[in-house]
Amino acid sequence: MKPRILIVDDDPGTLASLSRAFALEGYTALTASSAERALARLAEEPVDAVLSDVVMPEMDGLAFLALVRQCAPDVPVVLMSGQATIETALRATRLGALDFIEKPVGLERLLLTLRNALRLDRLTRENRELQRYWQDELALIGDSPSMLALRSLIERAAPSDVPVLITGENGTGKELVARAVHELSPRRPQPFVKMNCAAVPAELVESELFGHEKGAFSGAVTQRRGRFEQADAGTLFLDEIADMAAAMQAKLLRALQDGEITRVGGSGEIKLDVRLISATNKELDPLLADGRFREDLYYRINTLTLRTPPLRERRGDIGALASHFLQAACRRNHWKPRRLAEDALELLRQQPWRGNVRELRNVVERILILSEADPVAAQDVRNALPTPSPTRSGGIPTEGALRDLVDAYERDVIRERLRVASGHVTNAARSLGLERSHLYKKCKQLRIDIRETD
Repeated sequence: MKPRILIVDDDPGTLASLSRAFALEGYTALTASSAERALARLAEEPVDAVLSDVVMPEMDGLAFLALVRQCAPDVPVVLMSGQATIETALRATRLGALDFIEKPVGLERLLLTLRNALRLDRLTRENRELQRYWQDELALIGDSPSMLALRSLIERAAPSDVPVLITGENGTGKELVARAVHELSPRRPQPFVKMNCAAVPAELVESELFGHEKGAFSGAVTQRRGRFEQADAGTLFLDEIADMAAAMQAKLLRALQDGEITRVGGSGEIKLDVRLISATNKELDPLLADGRFREDLYYRINTLTLRTPPLRERRGDIGALASHFLQAACRRNHWKPRRLAEDALELLRQQPWRGNVRELRNVVERILILSEADPVAAQDVRNALPTPSPTRSGGIPTEGALRDLVDAYERDVIRERLRVASGHVTNAARSLGLERSHLYKKCKQLRIDIRETD
């Protein structure tokens, strides 16, 4: 869409010449011959920038600027005048003008100023959207005792550089905790780099972590920096670290002990300053006892443990979480704000939430898609909740061939595990005790569309 520029001037010749010049540069030019008409246009349609004369009858450009700052505070305004004085320019700047240009206007200077104004406006909007993203997506919501204790630990752990291990079930917000630790630490201006150890094939983990040199292996056509180098001076978050193979655990331990890495296929050592935060949804004690997770690595990554509580342990937070997800989804999708009725909130509090906070968020967003009600009522929640099946509610079908009954049961169980894992095939396979490839084959055999369970 072409940027829309509102030009305000009582001189018809100026309006005509600037309109032509802006149109040739790819802008949509709107014109107003007075400040009053310009305010009326601003009330009718949005613009991306305003260019206004200062000396105009009835209302001058400075008074107009003050009103624009009230009705459209985010729109950049550039003032121009043939009777420019330092005092006028200072007043314009104090009132919020982005720039002040002296007439006769040099077209090149004006176009440069306009491009800078639009660029600044875009950056301001992107920054606002980013802040809204952090507020909507990364907020640790809840005032339950367990969440208050967690936030207190985060605040105490963040300023130090100690390694942190985050434990908790799927969907409880382990990555949010890791980001909160980073954001509250002195490393905040530096990168926050994450890697899911379960999502990377075992043979590629070393290259992903440490990078590789050109020609190190088949397909390594260029040199590549690994996650450790990307996180230099910042934070590296290794999710599902318990899934890391034993050989890779030894290499990770050495990198943490020495504070340096060697790229795959390289010979030189690279000194790095990285804070490590790890997370796992598994109980590590059995893995340690079986030798599947190195004890020395465990003590290296576990100076402090933070546990994210499951939703069933913090039911008092469900109302606040649901309302937060509702408003965040409305803002993100530019929908009108809505709210949840008390009976809807009570029904949400009664659910088991095996998928924890992630499942609650999915249900809230499903409600907004399926219903336009405001406030959202209990029936709207029922319509969005997963339909209970005989196998989940305890009933077992008694009619039909054995093979059909077994297939129906397997289909129901797999769909439920995929739903709880929000479509994450690796997590669902792990919870079923299956290999990822085996689960894919089962889904194909049972005609389960994995996308429907996400």
